[in-house]
Amino acid sequence: MEKKRILYISQEITPYLPESEMSEIARYLPQGIQERGREIRTFMPRYGNVNERRNQLHEVIRLSGMNLVINDTDHPLIIKVASIQAARMQVYFIDNEDYFHRKAVLADDKGNEFEDNDERAIFFARGVLETVIKLRWAPDLIHCHGWLTSLVPLYIKKYYYNDPLFRNSKVVYSAYNDDFKKTLSKDFNQKLLLEGVTTDDVAVIKDPTYENVSKLAIDYSDGVIQGTEKINPKVKEYIKNTGKLFLDYQPKETYIDAYNEFYDKVD
Repeated sequence: MEKKRILYISQEITPYLPESEMSEIARYLPQGIQERGREIRTFMPRYGNVNERRNQLHEVIRLSGMNLVINDTDHPLIIKVASIQAARMQVYFIDNEDYFHRKAVLADDKGNEFEDNDERAIFFARGVLETVIKLRWAPDLIHCHGWLTSLVPLYIKKYYYNDPLFRNSKVVYSAYNDDFKKTLSKDFNQKLLLEGVTTDDVAVIKDPTYENVSKLAIDYSDGVIQGTEKINPKVKEYIKNTGKLFLDYQPKETYIDAYNEFYDKVD
């Protein structure tokens, strides 16, 4: 097996959030891949509705303490960790008071999507990758789940590509039925710029709709997986038109082995 180390970055994971197709895959896929002889690390946001006491989260002091600058404002990065005992698996949580302490995931209890979801996506993507650098853990492959992870492929290919830990990392993006309705902040494409990332690199999200944010993730990924049986039809058409390595939707009975084989095809 060529790909030994798999980094999982997910918008949601059960049991920390309610069960959904994405949260279940993000919970059981890393366990299954680990049982097939690979080394894994798993990350998700520490939303305010994640019960820290029940899930026994604790801060990892040696990894916390960094500040990430987004839109000219410093935001402290806090790293927490919990263990899923039955799976012999740890989950790392990206935490920040400004972005993740509200008692909801991406929208309030009335379904109104948060105005700063764009900045939350930036903080989450950069927070995970900076933490992996602190862990000194070089992933062979990074598997992203959900649109909140959509900036990871861009950052790996355009900002972190010279870092020895990520130099050989390949990226797989799973597209889900997780459309947001309200267009993200109009200056999203400016907020995410870093050294090496130009406005041309992110031109597709000048209009930051769900479809265009998905396209950005697909453009910078080495392989794409359809995570749910139904996804945005325009996104699916775009994936097929890119000619990128693609794995169609896999049912519960077969997806772990199918994903494991797919990882070996990504080069």
